[in-house]
Amino acid sequence: MREILGRRLQRLRNRLKSLRPAPGRSGDQALLDAALSCATAWQWPVLPGVGRSGADSNRCACPDPDCVVPGAHPFDPGLLAATTDPRMVAWWWTNRPTAPVLLATGGSAPCAVSLPANAAARAVVRLDAQGMRLGPIVASPTRWALLVAPYSLERLGELLYAKDHVPSALRFHGEGGYLLLPPSPASAGGQVRWEREPAQTGGPWLPDVEAVVDALVEASSGASGGGSRLAY
Repeated sequence: MREILGRRLQRLRNRLKSLRPAPGRSGDQALLDAALSCATAWQWPVLPGVGRSGADSNRCACPDPDCVVPGAHPFDPGLLAATTDPRMVAWWWTNRPTAPVLLATGGSAPCAVSLPANAAARAVVRLDAQGMRLGPIVASPTRWALLVAPYSLERLGELLYAKDHVPSALRFHGEGGYLLLPPSPASAGGQVRWEREPAQTGGPWLPDVEAVVDALVEASSGASGGGSRLAY
């Protein structure tokens, strides 16, 4: 699977050379490759994140001096610009080679449920022990996100309404949301990585949100502070 995907990406890069900016700019090829993989191999709509300020690597490039997710959110282009068009993706990342890769969640694209990293690791162990098939898992130093099949806000609301308690540490990335993808720099420092790569989970296959939310609620409830603190 990886070998086939690698050949496809190489052919695509060759076709897109004419779109690259003038020589003299070096960029992170891994970010471009990741964005093209999402857009072409899995048909996941992506867009570049705003990134960090060139003058201060710890500060977001957006106008908000108190940005809580520095670099790791849409700004220009906005979220609605997310696309699977490889020409647009190539243009974005050849002009902004260090931009984080953002997945626009919902619609026909994957959704996700995220929670603090320690709680997520426990939940994944539990789900594995139950023999549940999981999809891709994105891990940052502070949080893990389990990708799930698209769900509507109405469906999610009904699911959560049936729960006695839903910890505020859980975050739901659905329609109108986004998710930072590897190998982007994480907003809290470090780097985002695949805890489970799409190729390891059968490509773009995704479980239903109902299949995983019970274990995630229980694991997040047992997190430090009762799961009430939202860590970015």
